[in-house]
Amino acid sequence: MKSQKVKISDIKLNPNNPRLIKDDKFKKLVKSIQELPEMLEIRPIVVNAEMVVLGGNMRLKACKEAGMIEVPIIIADNLTEEQQREFLIKDNVSGGEWDFEMLANEWDVEQLEDWGLDVPITKDLNEEDLFDIEIPFYTPSQIVPNINELANLDKTKLLIDKINLLEIDNKLKEILKARASFFTDFNFQKIADYYDKQNQEVKELFKDLGMIILAPKEALKRGFVELSESVFEL
Repeated sequence: MKSQKVKISDIKLNPNNPRLIKDDKFKKLVKSIQELPEMLEIRPIVVNAEMVVLGGNMRLKACKEAGMIEVPIIIADNLTEEQQREFLIKDNVSGGEWDFEMLANEWDVEQLEDWGLDVPITKDLNEEDLFDIEIPFYTPSQIVPNINELANLDKTKLLIDKINLLEIDNKLKEILKARASFFTDFNFQKIADYYDKQNQEVKELFKDLGMIILAPKEALKRGFVELSESVFEL
């Protein structure tokens, strides 16, 4: 296959190419083409019979950015559709970045790995995976702590004081105050000690609020965790 020069407007970017070069790296690519356009003669853009790019998507974008009118191409019109998809990956195994969301949604992960690409795509956790996570367990002691030892509210109180000073809608204040509780520093060992000596009504409330979780399955039942990628990321 011989290279030939064509109008850049005749070439179509490949919307299914998951390769990305962004920001400073893209600017450097544009600059290198402007300073040494001969590099395109050495490595022409590869297109299929419909003039859709198989190799050189980002180079084509950089050429457009550099203001070029014509570019060298090689037409690979003897590849099957499957071979074209394989070419997209193998031609771009090194350099740049991958759009992993596109890879996960539109490509076969095992096939990508066979072609030499490591794809960091996580899987949903099943129940057994969740129970393999190291969970801290607190054994109640015989000492009942002072209620002030259960949590440090200093930062939460400071934030609530700031919220109260604002002249804003009362509903918004409620929302902000609820968020401020996120900064409460709970002492779960003390909470376990305190919980152990309370009546059943208080114990149920502690469990409903997630202050005490007796077992992973209970956490699932009460909605404190879900078996999904969000758990894996946490």
